[in-house]
Amino acid sequence: MIIVNAKILEDDGWYLKNIKGSHHQYAHPSKSGKVTVPVHSGDLNIKTAKSILKQAGL
Repeated sequence: MIIVNAKILEDDGWYLKNIKGSHHQYAHPSKSGKVTVPVHSGDLNIKTAKSILKQAGL
């Protein structure tokens, strides 16, 4: 699930800005804020995945 989320974010213009431990933080050139994506083994919880996409405005 993490690969799909990263690909979706990058296709929308988000880029990897920072890595803090097991969390990747993405920023967008024209959208405000940042989106944090956890990088753990296994799949993300569906609610977490939906929250990430909502924060990204997707």
